[in-house]
Amino acid sequence: MPVQWAGLSPELLLTVDRGSAQRLSAQVEGQLRDAIRTGRLQAGERLPSSRELARKLGLSRGLVQDCYAQLQAEGYLVTRVGSATRVAACAQSSEPAPAPPPGPHLRLIADFRHGVPDLTSFPLADWLWATREAARHMPTADLDYGDPRGSSALREVVAGYLRRVRGAAAEPARTVVCSGYAQGLSLALGALARRGVRVVAYEDPGGPATARAAAEAAGLTAVPVPVDEEGLDVGELAATGAWAVIVTPAHQWPTGVVLAPDRRHALIDWAVRQDGYVIEDDYDAEFRYDREPVGALQGLAADRVISIGTVSKSLAPALRLGWLLCPPALVDLVTDLKRVTDRGSPTLDQLALARLIESGRYDRHLRRMRTRYATRRTTLVDTLAAHAPAVRLSGLAAGFHAVAHLPATADEHTLVGAARTRGVGLYGMSACRTSEDVEPPQLVLGFGNVTERAIAEGVAAVADLLGAG
Repeated sequence: MPVQWAGLSPELLLTVDRGSAQRLSAQVEGQLRDAIRTGRLQAGERLPSSRELARKLGLSRGLVQDCYAQLQAEGYLVTRVGSATRVAACAQSSEPAPAPPPGPHLRLIADFRHGVPDLTSFPLADWLWATREAARHMPTADLDYGDPRGSSALREVVAGYLRRVRGAAAEPARTVVCSGYAQGLSLALGALARRGVRVVAYEDPGGPATARAAAEAAGLTAVPVPVDEEGLDVGELAATGAWAVIVTPAHQWPTGVVLAPDRRHALIDWAVRQDGYVIEDDYDAEFRYDREPVGALQGLAADRVISIGTVSKSLAPALRLGWLLCPPALVDLVTDLKRVTDRGSPTLDQLALARLIESGRYDRHLRRMRTRYATRRTTLVDTLAAHAPAVRLSGLAAGFHAVAHLPATADEHTLVGAARTRGVGLYGMSACRTSEDVEPPQLVLGFGNVTERAIAEGVAAVADLLGAG
């Protein structure tokens, strides 16, 4: 799509060599012709006025007008009375278009992709309001680089929110704003590497690709630790020799289990004995249905737990906003890494989020989404019970994904591929296992960004594949 300019004449990079034997008009014509042929100037794109281009190049306006006239005669440009000179629609190079991707694009009836909230429910009106309010009251000084830890306004609001809702021992001075979980994990592991940590453990099943990539980038070795029905096996963790571990205690990804109380205390004891650290991914804690809320692990040991939170699930991944609650020994290291990484996250977005939270609109949105996700969860449970009773679901107490336990004879990869041909996106548990083992056969069904109707139609379309009787 060509750039549309309003009012001012667009910029255009052309040069002239007055020492060349080639005439100045020929140089201008040749460069414009090449720019159009190669696509640097797109069909319909506006050129500078002859007066403006002549001024920029130090040429006479008449010479530029002659160049435009010549290219118009050749069919490269079009000019209408009272309108700007533009690139002709038929002037582009006739190079063959790139080949389309192989295979037909199949529109999905339902896509059970996990980790995605309901994008249609993003509170756009509230976000626009918060952005306007933030911009209206933002001091001029906030347009500078500022504190790499982030806006003091957001850090104060987030710390207060996490103390109130998550039972965290949050302090604004030890809170660092980041661009989502990926950067938060990178900052945490980078700081631990500077403290001498060489091995970091992660939950298995979990997010092996994310954990190993972040560890490798920080110069660390990543090792898996098994998860059972009570969460991370702390005894197995102690045998790895790791000095740090990444956990999802409130709602384990992807099994959905909650780290048992005795395991929580055992994990803290391990960190104290090892002089190590726990990296808490505090995700999905906002959405719970059948159980009482579980406080953040960081509230038990603020000097041993780095807690990472984001708005990727509560609002939208595109906002790229999150935070780290740092132990006192690590806050300066994390802050220094944040400074050299990007000098801080976008201030206006931070101020908008602060206004959204302190106004109560954020809590209101979360209450609305809990109801919506609970309805979709019920639809998933009821539809599977009706069409595929052999499939058992677990991990439904919180969040917006479930684990589907398939019959022992099911082949995960075959099922996923066959479902795709029927327009249903299914995703296997094997991608969440370090070994990529397909046994036992399980699916991770995300229902956050799938309507109730799509859930029902999608399950019905693949019911026989799932093991319906």
